[in-house]
Amino acid sequence: MAVLEAVSLVLAGLLAGAELIVRWGVQPALRNLDDRAHIAARVALVRSLRVVVPILMVPTVVAAVAVLIADAAPFRWAGVALLLAFLLFAFLGTVPINMKVSDWRADAPPTDWRATVVRWERIDVFRSSAAILAFVCFAFAATT
Repeated sequence: MAVLEAVSLVLAGLLAGAELIVRWGVQPALRNLDDRAHIAARVALVRSLRVVVPILMVPTVVAAVAVLIADAAPFRWAGVALLLAFLLFAFLGTVPINMKVSDWRADAPPTDWRATVVRWERIDVFRSSAAILAFVCFAFAATT
């Protein structure tokens, strides 16, 4: 159980760290670019992160559920609930937007691209917060 819990905690920490950097590092940096560079960078990020994030997300959820089954402590329940919220925000919110963004062209963006970015960023506040809070819950569960 200790090894599984450690693996789960590391995965949740990596997911939370990735979400933290995208939300508070990458997104503000993109806002400082001119429109063409912003769109090109956003498209490149979506194309790479749509592969990387699921590779991290799936094992994180599987490991968290496995640890929850082994020991259903309250903080673990909260952490898994937050991971489920993260998945919902991702699959119902940011993923559909990312699917559209991956086809944008920097030299001919859609007319509503700025509104789409604002919508993505609003959803991502909840999504990234859910991943970070899930990690915090798992860390507390590991210490109790």
